[in-house]
Amino acid sequence: MGIVVMKPGPLTLVEDLGRRGSAALGLSPSGALDRKSLALANALLGNAAGAAGLEVLLGGLRLRFVTASTVAVTGAEGRVTVNGEEIALNQAVRVGPGAAMDFGVPAFGLRYYLAVSGGFDAPVLLGSRSADVLSGEGPPPLQAGDSVGFGPGAGAQPSGTPAAALVFRRAPDPLRPMALRVDRGPRADWFESGSWRRLTGQFWQLSPESNRVGARLLGRPLTQVRTDELPSEGMMHGSIQVPPSGLPTVFLADHPVTGGYPVIAVVKRADLDLLGQARPGQRIRFLGQA
Repeated sequence: MGIVVMKPGPLTLVEDLGRRGSAALGLSPSGALDRKSLALANALLGNAAGAAGLEVLLGGLRLRFVTASTVAVTGAEGRVTVNGEEIALNQAVRVGPGAAMDFGVPAFGLRYYLAVSGGFDAPVLLGSRSADVLSGEGPPPLQAGDSVGFGPGAGAQPSGTPAAALVFRRAPDPLRPMALRVDRGPRADWFESGSWRRLTGQFWQLSPESNRVGARLLGRPLTQVRTDELPSEGMMHGSIQVPPSGLPTVFLADHPVTGGYPVIAVVKRADLDLLGQARPGQRIRFLGQA
């Protein structure tokens, strides 16, 4: 036994580092949107790097611990309490049986990550316990009354990365612009010459329609010069696909494995974790060579 969900919040998912190499089966990589934060939480507990944790969107989650455990909360920054007492983030904390754990709305960032000693237990699909909201595969979003067990125990599978070796990163301030580095995409030449400057020269806003599939952006649209039909192509994590509206979408962990719109640029993988913490309305700027 492990925890019982009292309140699930807007969206709480079981996620690990994802299932790579399953695109031929139509499955996205999935996994935590902020992989570094999940990895830090696991490293703080001595878990395997790929142990499953909970990805908590915007707080609102209330858990009852049936079994005592040591836990770590990383990612977003906000008030997280155990039996009403605020606990430290980014540290290992002991939680006793019967304790209630609550996640407040974060002041910075968007997604908390909760790891428990030994990891959360869930059915494994193609090497991963991750939920995939696009395909519906993996564990469903947590609901009130659900129980989630713990893994084999602390230290049973030591992490390959000690916590001290991980670079700690503050959650982004939603009032400050976010800078993401990009490389030119395979279809950058399908756009008028000014579109690249427009992509990298303006502040975009994250649309509230964004989710784990894609970060939808609002701003001055990009313009295509080629409008012939593009055969469906394989898509990778971080691809910036531009539909006929000219408003880009950055493909995130649960993205479709193929797409029919041109990709003007690709966000560097190292910056995608940061994007996973962006809030709707947050300003985003792309940094790329002219």
